[in-house]
Amino acid sequence: MPKIWPAALALLTSLFVVASQAYAANDTLRIRLDADARSLDPGTNRDGNTDIVQTFLFEGLVAFREDATVGPMLAKSVELSPDEKTYTFVLRDGLAFSNGSPLTSADVLFAWQRYTDPKTGWRCLPEVDGHGAVKVTNVAVPDDKTVVFTLEKPSALFLATLARPDCGQTGIFHRSSLAPDGSWREPVTTAPYKLGEWKRAQYLDLLKNEHYAPLSSPRDGLTGDKSVQIPMVRFVIIPDEATAKAALMAGNLDLNMNTVWADLAEYKANPQIVTESTATMDLNCFLIQTKDPVLADARVRRAFLLSLDMEQLVDQATFGRGQPNNSPIPTTSVFHKAAQAAVSKRDLPLARKLLSEAKYDGRPIKMITNRNSQAMYDQAVLAQAMARDAGLNIELEVLDWGTQQDRYLSGSYQLVSFSWSARLDPSLSFEMFSGDKTKQVRKVWDNPEALRLLASSSAVSDQAARQAIFDQMEALFRQDVAMIPIFSGVRTSAARANVIGYRGWALGSPRAWGVSFKP
Repeated sequence: MPKIWPAALALLTSLFVVASQAYAANDTLRIRLDADARSLDPGTNRDGNTDIVQTFLFEGLVAFREDATVGPMLAKSVELSPDEKTYTFVLRDGLAFSNGSPLTSADVLFAWQRYTDPKTGWRCLPEVDGHGAVKVTNVAVPDDKTVVFTLEKPSALFLATLARPDCGQTGIFHRSSLAPDGSWREPVTTAPYKLGEWKRAQYLDLLKNEHYAPLSSPRDGLTGDKSVQIPMVRFVIIPDEATAKAALMAGNLDLNMNTVWADLAEYKANPQIVTESTATMDLNCFLIQTKDPVLADARVRRAFLLSLDMEQLVDQATFGRGQPNNSPIPTTSVFHKAAQAAVSKRDLPLARKLLSEAKYDGRPIKMITNRNSQAMYDQAVLAQAMARDAGLNIELEVLDWGTQQDRYLSGSYQLVSFSWSARLDPSLSFEMFSGDKTKQVRKVWDNPEALRLLASSSAVSDQAARQAIFDQMEALFRQDVAMIPIFSGVRTSAARANVIGYRGWALGSPRAWGVSFKP
């Protein structure tokens, strides 16, 4: 076995190098993915990498901006009726699919009908059929440029749902994307790229769509000007971080969009590499089981919070890249205001006083964590040491990620060192952990008043009114201490120095439009 493993590793590395070197001229941007896409059928068989690839291949009526608000994409305007139940989209002029066919409202309706056919398996069907916050009751196309959606009741989440990357951005596709039997064949869309060659587990090539019609507004999240300057993007599949680093250092890769923080010093020492750190909407946190006999006492939960030195914890867990955030609403959100920006201060005397009042007797409290995520493990170790100063006896239980996820989903824990992927609307941020525990045991916070406010936040469209609701929820959340947010995510990319125009953003996915090579 010792002789086989190095040989196998060398072979694997050579395959990655071949995949990345196949197009080494300045007509191809080579981006590393740590795993292949699962499917190019939008919003169905998906994961994070699949969503990334699909943002290059699909566009919907609307898209997320940098601050997670929703802006127009294929629609040039969106009009909301006075009763807030009817959305009228007017399509932009000059839009065409990659096969040259013009985009019409009939194509939007065709795509919508496929998305909402249960046989398609669209993951976001429950979000628009009444099982979630939205129920679309009718879609009409009065002319070639107009699409009218009617909802059963007002919802602040309708546009955000259409824009969600995990929903495939509800991307519009040409009928030729489907085989004669109605099954998915390949994407024929209005996006800046079209599909080239896909060699599974090695690389996936995307080619410039010559029929693409960009917006005139500046690049803004997944909307704005998405003009392509580099004719081809090659996603190179490199699961191993060390192999990816070696490929980037050797010039066989142009961009590693999500590096390991421990490698930053080595990247920074290389003049041929440029790094960039960007705050994302991911959230690292500690989950607390409020039904646990010890942690049911809010004084014990609050003592744990007060034992934490947030500045030191976040600085060490993120290698100096992150900033504390004790709100479920990420720092990059337009709804992250004064109430959300307050950071908890360490207060050991008060923590000890609360534990004394709660008659905490030093019994062990188990925190589960994993080594798959260095940040999740490190934040658990740091919190354990800090809590000890207040008199809390926290023991770590290190599991593999799958087992930890199962424990979280079943509610069988006391504390969990955890991380959530981005939720791009505050209502969704709160919804991911709020709910009736008797019906959904994975939920963390079940304050009835908070759940009432959460329902209201999903039905109100006015930004100021929503902000007021989120501020009320923030106050209740911090009072109950059912969960402790620590920091919003930070993603650090590393690119070759000849790559210009690349910039990360809050969603964390790479964007190749607006990117070029130095002459």
